[in-house]
Amino acid sequence: MHNKTMAEISRDLAAGAYSSVEITNELLNRVQQRDAQYNSFITVTAEQALAQAKAADTRRAAGNASDLTGVPFAHKDIFCTNGVLTTCGSKMLSNFVAPYDATIVDNFNQAGAVSLGKLNMDEFAMGSSNESSFYGAVANPWDKDRVPGGSSGGSAAAVAARLVPGATASDTGGSIRQPAAFCGLTGLKPTYGRVSRWGMIAYASSLDQAGTITRTAEDAALMLNVMAGFDAKDSTCMNHEVPDYRNTLNNSIAGLTIGLPEEYFRSDLSADMQQAVRNAIAEYEKLGAKVKPISLPNTHLAIPAYYIIAPAECSANLSRMDGVRFGYRCDNPQDINDLYKRSRGEGFGPEVKRRIMIGAYALSAGFYDAYYKKAQQVRRLIKNDFAEAFKEVDLIAGPVTPTPAFKRGEKTTDPVAMYLEDIFTIALNLAGLPGMSVPCGMVNNLPVGLQLIGNYFDEARLLNAAHQFQQVTDWHQQKPAGV
Repeated sequence: MHNKTMAEISRDLAAGAYSSVEITNELLNRVQQRDAQYNSFITVTAEQALAQAKAADTRRAAGNASDLTGVPFAHKDIFCTNGVLTTCGSKMLSNFVAPYDATIVDNFNQAGAVSLGKLNMDEFAMGSSNESSFYGAVANPWDKDRVPGGSSGGSAAAVAARLVPGATASDTGGSIRQPAAFCGLTGLKPTYGRVSRWGMIAYASSLDQAGTITRTAEDAALMLNVMAGFDAKDSTCMNHEVPDYRNTLNNSIAGLTIGLPEEYFRSDLSADMQQAVRNAIAEYEKLGAKVKPISLPNTHLAIPAYYIIAPAECSANLSRMDGVRFGYRCDNPQDINDLYKRSRGEGFGPEVKRRIMIGAYALSAGFYDAYYKKAQQVRRLIKNDFAEAFKEVDLIAGPVTPTPAFKRGEKTTDPVAMYLEDIFTIALNLAGLPGMSVPCGMVNNLPVGLQLIGNYFDEARLLNAAHQFQQVTDWHQQKPAGV
């Protein structure tokens, strides 16, 4: 049963092939027996999961089940979950039990889905390798000496290891798409404002977006059906019509125009990586899609702009983590200044401190105009590039990452090299566009992802294109040895 997708489990439960309690028990046993080698979970909520599964079986027997009723999954530990430890991968929140549910947690509860627990992540979602977590690094199931990507590495590792069929995740600069690519999975980052951020612990408020990591586009559609929608509690959530994303999965993509940005096929993208992506594009052409060269001329400015804007916002958001109201507090503070300094100094890890300091500097008097304001102006140029491109094409395609998964420790001493792993993903967050990572090949026996980029609120087209590709390829069905 552990090899089933979410859609397959949903159909099996509807047919009475097994119960939610049975599939939940099997997956909980797998987590207990196997996760020590991956470190993908921070908290396992076995008792709560079995209670949810029993309730789901009762609900299904009464005839009022939805698609995900009784289907197991897990949450990234960035979403507040009532009565459950919610750490954001940080010592600062290592004792924080959330007193309420995030909106998307409540949405899944209302749908009757079964959460097995909370998944590991880079501390406060700051990282590209899931090595900065207070709870230790996460291993990539394809090669346990390599990283699973970040910051949603726990979500990706758990799905790739078949511990759960799907997981929630979040994406600030590529933190869904990059780990999905590294682990051979389907990752969906929706349009900014498509999914409520209420109850999602903030890193950079104008960039963060909740999304999904699954094995298939069909599963991503099922999860997005539950997650998407207006939320009055989130001032950035858009009141935009939500379609049923399953309805258009099987539509033909004949006549679809796909843009290939020349800036994404750089000289430092290896020939093997380029070939895997171009092979995927060739499959789309066989399906009737048209391919057109395009240019996104300000792509090279995305990383410098992002690493001003995101740290600036994080320095403001994390100011609430002060040792006074909740979370970690230092022992025996001498005065209020000592409390602040030592609580933050001891509670935050090196990468979080680095970004707070960069952000505070960029926002300081005398530097705001030179750095933060200029970065926001660049952000507008990047957004304009995409707007011009979408006048000519329906989707944009390219690589997700410049390399397959790299080894643990390979880039931890060189922050700039780590930041460059997000060269192809960051621009979408700056523009607020939706994007996906779809498995499209292997390089050196490691998965490679194809990135699909859509126009605003065009997730249905993205999911349709990804699903059609997965009907004629089997990269999404590949799994790590021994799983």
